[in-house]
Amino acid sequence: MPELLTICLAAFIAVFVLLTILAVIMWATTHIFPMKEQKTDPALIGAITTTYQSIYPNTKITKIEEIK
Repeated sequence: MPELLTICLAAFIAVFVLLTILAVIMWATTHIFPMKEQKTDPALIGAITTTYQSIYPNTKITKIEEIK
Protein backbone atom coordinates (compact mmCIF):
# COMPACT_ATOMS: atom_id res chain seq x y z
CA MET A 1 0.00 0.00 0.00
CA PRO A 2 2.77 2.54 0.65
CA GLU A 3 4.09 1.90 -2.88
CA LEU A 4 0.72 2.88 -4.36
CA LEU A 5 0.70 6.10 -2.36
CA THR A 6 4.24 6.87 -3.51
CA ILE A 7 3.31 6.23 -7.16
CA CYS A 8 0.23 8.46 -6.91
CA LEU A 9 2.20 11.24 -5.27
CA ALA A 10 4.95 11.01 -7.90
CA ALA A 11 2.37 11.10 -10.71
CA PHE A 12 0.66 14.12 -9.16
CA ILE A 13 3.94 15.98 -8.82
CA ALA A 14 4.97 15.06 -12.37
CA VAL A 15 1.70 16.36 -13.83
CA PHE A 16 1.93 19.54 -11.76
CA VAL A 17 5.49 20.18 -12.96
CA LEU A 18 4.57 19.45 -16.58
CA LEU A 19 1.58 21.82 -16.50
CA THR A 20 3.72 24.51 -14.89
CA ILE A 21 6.33 24.18 -17.65
CA LEU A 22 3.63 24.36 -20.33
CA ALA A 23 2.13 27.46 -18.69
CA VAL A 24 5.52 29.19 -18.69
CA ILE A 25 6.04 28.28 -22.36
CA MET A 26 2.59 29.65 -23.27
CA TRP A 27 3.24 32.84 -21.30
CA ALA A 28 6.60 33.35 -23.03
CA THR A 29 5.11 32.65 -26.47
CA THR A 30 2.31 35.18 -26.01
CA HIS A 31 4.80 37.82 -24.89
CA ILE A 32 7.27 37.15 -27.70
CA PHE A 33 4.54 37.10 -30.37
CA PRO A 34 1.75 39.43 -29.17
CA MET A 35 -1.60 39.22 -30.92
CA LYS A 36 -2.09 41.99 -33.43
CA GLU A 37 -5.26 44.01 -33.70
CA GLN A 38 -7.37 42.29 -36.31
CA LYS A 39 -9.56 44.17 -38.69
CA THR A 40 -13.04 43.01 -39.55
CA ASP A 41 -12.98 39.94 -41.75
CA PRO A 42 -15.59 40.05 -44.55
CA ALA A 43 -15.93 36.26 -44.49
CA LEU A 44 -16.74 36.37 -40.78
CA ILE A 45 -19.38 39.04 -41.30
CA GLY A 46 -20.89 37.01 -44.13
CA ALA A 47 -21.00 33.87 -41.98
CA ILE A 48 -22.66 35.69 -39.08
CA THR A 49 -25.19 37.36 -41.38
CA THR A 50 -26.05 34.10 -43.14
CA THR A 51 -26.44 32.23 -39.87
CA TYR A 52 -28.71 34.82 -38.31
CA GLN A 53 -30.82 35.09 -41.46
CA SER A 54 -31.27 31.32 -41.51
CA ILE A 55 -32.33 31.34 -37.84
CA TYR A 56 -34.48 34.49 -38.09
CA PRO A 57 -35.82 34.78 -41.66
CA ASN A 58 -36.90 38.15 -43.07
CA THR A 59 -34.49 40.07 -40.84
CA LYS A 60 -31.82 42.56 -41.79
CA ILE A 61 -28.48 42.65 -39.98
CA THR A 62 -27.52 46.29 -39.47
CA LYS A 63 -24.67 46.17 -36.96
CA ILE A 64 -22.29 43.54 -35.61
CA GLU A 65 -20.34 44.35 -32.45
CA GLU A 66 -17.78 42.43 -30.46
CA ILE A 67 -18.37 42.58 -26.73
CA LYS A 68 -15.10 42.91 -24.86
